[in-house]
Formats: sequence, structure tokens, C-alpha cells
Amino acid sequence: MPLPRPGASPVSMLMHSRPARLLAFAIAAVAGYVDAVGFLGSGQFFVSFMSGNTTRLGVGIAGDGAAALVAASLIASFVAGVTVTSLLRRRVPGSRRIGLTLVFCAAMLTVAALAAESVEGLVPIALLAFAMGGINLVLESEGEVRFGLTYITGTLIKLGTRLADAIAGAPRADWLALLLLWLALAGGGTLGGLAFGALDLYALWPAVAATWLIGAIALFGSRD
Repeated sequence: MPLPRPGASPVSMLMHSRPARLLAFAIAAVAGYVDAVGFLGSGQFFVSFMSGNTTRLGVGIAGDGAAALVAASLIASFVAGVTVTSLLRRRVPGSRRIGLTLVFCAAMLTVAALAAESVEGLVPIALLAFAMGGINLVLESEGEVRFGLTYITGTLIKLGTRLADAIAGAPRADWLALLLLWLALAGGGTLGGLAFGALDLYALWPAVAATWLIGAIALFGSRD
């Protein structure tokens, strides 16, 4: 089944394109999984939820310099991942952009998982944040990310407004896809927490495999 062209609005794709919905749900599940593993493996810092890290940065500045440094490093790594991925996407034909973005992020997750086996401290977690920053650009449209795939506050706001539309009698209030996107992230987080309890940071490898698989499907399913 061909994937939608990246030029369409991501919100429109999520609402009306089955391939885009499946892609978004799969990525959100992987992101929730990775964020849970990173959260538990880093002493409760986030690799995809930078609002949380910003709060931790502020609290750390007030009384815990080491925690502030970790939070700032993860925020910087996340932004760097977005920047580098965006630059790479500009060199890729539109029809292959989604797949190659995922392949690049899968490669970065692989590097992070390998680093987790051989390097202690912040480096593996920062690499995870880099990859999670990049993966948010999968459904970027015209330089704008209309909703994030690794953080959910904006999606919940859209869910609330769509529910209001439905209650008000709107003919088409597409709230179910947004609810499922949230459930995918939450479900991935649950699986990540369970996997970390059994495997520690080795739990990253299922996410690596899943991202490579999603990337391959997206790449070979893209339109020419």
C-alpha cells in the first residue's frame, strides 16, 4: 500500500489516510517504548519529552547542578537531532523522504543501543534523544511539524477540540485517530517499562529492530 506524499498536511493524513495512520501509530508506539527505556535507564530523564526535561532543568538550576546539566544536554541533543535530520531531508526526493528519515533514525537508535552496551553515563541517552528528535520529522510538511510523534500534549489538545466538535454535532469530528495515537504512545511506554525491567538497556534492541522494519516498509512503499 503506497504511503501518502509528504506534501499533504500531517493532520489531514492522520485523519484520512490509512497508511499514514498506521505509520504514525507504529512510530508513536516505538517512541513511547524508547522514552520509557530511556527514562528508567537515565535516572528519570526523558529522551523524547523535552517539556519534562525543561522542568527538570529549571528545578536542577534551583538546587541540583548535575541534574540541570543532564537535562540541558538531552535538550541540546534532541534539538541537534531535529536540525541534522531536517538538513538531510532537504537533500532527499519527496517520495522517499519518509522512508529515509526513518532509516536514518533507525541507524541512530542502533548506535545508541551499541553505546549502551559499552559506554556508561550520558552518551547512550543523549544519542537516544538525538534519534527521537529526528523521528518527529517523519510526517513534516512544508517545514512545519503539525503534531509530534514522540510527545502527546498537542495531540491531546486536538483530541479535546475534536470531542467538542462531536458534542456540538459536527458532521465529521475525527477524534478516534487522535485517541489511538495517544494509546499507541502509552502502550509503547508500558511495553518499554516491562522490557527494561527484564533486560535493562538491552531492551533498546526490539525498538531498533522495529524502527528498521518500519523504515524499510515506508521506503519500499513510497511512491516514485
